[in-house]
Amino acid sequence: MVWFWVLVLFTANLKLGLTHIHGGEQPLAKINILQTTVALHESASISAEPVLLGLKGEDTEWITVNFVNPKPSLDDWVGVFSPAKFDPSACPPVNERKKQLPYICSAPIKYKYANESSSYYEKTGTASLRFQLINQRADFSFALFSGGLSDPILVAISNPISFTNPKAPLYPRLAQGKSWSEMTVTWTSGYDIDEAVPFVEWGRKGDLQVRSPAGTLTFKQNSMCGSPASTVGWRDPGFIHTSFLKDLWPNFIYMYRMGHLLYNGSVVWSKTYSFKSSPYPGQNSLQRVVIFGDMGKAERDASNEYSDYQPGSLNTTDQLIRDLDNIDIVFHIGDLTYSNGYISQWDQFTAQVEPIASTVPYMIASGNHERDWPNSGSFYDTPDSGGECGVPAETMFYYPAENKAKFWYSTDYGLFHFCIADSEHDWREGSEQYRFIEQCLASVDRHRQPWLIFSAHRVLGYSSNDWYSQEGAYEEPMGRDGLQKLWQKYKVDIAFYGHVHNYERSCPIYQNQCVNKEKNHYSGTVNGTIHVVVGGAGSHLSKFSQLIPYWSIYRDYDFGFVKLTAFNQSSLLFEYKKSRDGKVYDSFTISRDYKDVLACVHDGCEPTTLAS
Repeated sequence: MVWFWVLVLFTANLKLGLTHIHGGEQPLAKINILQTTVALHESASISAEPVLLGLKGEDTEWITVNFVNPKPSLDDWVGVFSPAKFDPSACPPVNERKKQLPYICSAPIKYKYANESSSYYEKTGTASLRFQLINQRADFSFALFSGGLSDPILVAISNPISFTNPKAPLYPRLAQGKSWSEMTVTWTSGYDIDEAVPFVEWGRKGDLQVRSPAGTLTFKQNSMCGSPASTVGWRDPGFIHTSFLKDLWPNFIYMYRMGHLLYNGSVVWSKTYSFKSSPYPGQNSLQRVVIFGDMGKAERDASNEYSDYQPGSLNTTDQLIRDLDNIDIVFHIGDLTYSNGYISQWDQFTAQVEPIASTVPYMIASGNHERDWPNSGSFYDTPDSGGECGVPAETMFYYPAENKAKFWYSTDYGLFHFCIADSEHDWREGSEQYRFIEQCLASVDRHRQPWLIFSAHRVLGYSSNDWYSQEGAYEEPMGRDGLQKLWQKYKVDIAFYGHVHNYERSCPIYQNQCVNKEKNHYSGTVNGTIHVVVGGAGSHLSKFSQLIPYWSIYRDYDFGFVKLTAFNQSSLLFEYKKSRDGKVYDSFTISRDYKDVLACVHDGCEPTTLAS
């Protein structure tokens, strides 16, 4: 009977923890598109220009949409649809008994209210809007609606517009391979393998270029676990290609471009990009790592933002782009797009991060908004992924996991060893993932790679976020129960988490006890792990508890990210920067020698013998 109530309380805590996470609604989910009624008005019109986009090879263009409505109202809005043609025949019936088909069964990819640019719209019925479009492998049309988002009435439909080559290879995403000397390039195109052969042409800057083949993947509507991903949120993702660039020389600049060899012998090329190859594990040199979670995406034309869904996303993105020459690798630890089942948003996200992801490895972790869906094998039985159940994230990005459906992996970058956990699958003692985490932590040679980093999306360590404090804990239920002894045994330096949308740093801590009184500089024996919540990269912010725990050294209710700089094997700089100005608001340094890592600490001692 006791175990029954323990289980009930644990399940309730899991669900309670998630009810506080949402805090915002995916803007496209507000549109009741299946209830659209058609009332095309002969005096209403909408048009878009230019008609042909990307004439100079651009993959992003600004569009002007002009429209007239003889009966304007405050809640009129304009939606952007792609593909351009509405096809009711593909829609499931909204009334099974009457077999009634909706006129539109796919959500727009973005929208704006009609009066955004003109306060006189309600009087004149005439206005224009500016939209920014990216190449998404299909044409576009614009539709004028009255009736607001909840009861849409279609008033007018525009002419279609399109990019000159909608199938072009776009939005490269770099990632570390399974070896330090391997870089992967993943990109999106409209070319299936029966149309063209994908490859990457690459080589050291100034040297002969070689070609490496690429594999091709995609996913279909029936791969989605539920709505909206399988219904109104569905949009064809195109084809996802990944090429493996192997046997790289350390610290060299490499040039690359993606290509598709058509069967007529011609090649469709992407732009040319470059990256710097990874240092050899243990190499004693300057190495800079950026870590954050929960960034999401936003629209540079200010569409879709009426819910203030991800207000800091562009600030973080732009700050990283400005400092890109001083960044070597990026870790985005879960909640990537917040697409929540609206598949078009994955293109928007990959376009937004392209300047970063095409230049440095963009390593990801799985969050609740990528993976969680009831009865789909996720540890949390909640609908946070909007029916995606991990499929888009696992396909759109490469990460060096043994099994892409099990989102845990290790990776090396010079002086760093990273163990990336998957908090959306069971991590508890005795689980498959727990065994991986211990193996990952145990495998590092701390003489060569002194800086050992653990990361997961949910807070498996410490956070004084408001909803955790309401539950009487400062972690996910059972978060650190079994993990803290691994962190202590293998002397993990820093553990990073997202999920909570703010910034917080703990003291070096073990079993709820601070083991070091310092706040700005740590030296000597590695005793206790510093826990850092860095989930404030873009999505709506999370409130802290009113009580500040003794272990919490710094808290910030703002958007930001963390940068780690390893100067050598003995010196590490930690900096928390705000996205709005890029300035440092919290920092500390660690200095130590190899003997300090070997030293015996509580629950972190190697066995000894009295034998001589």
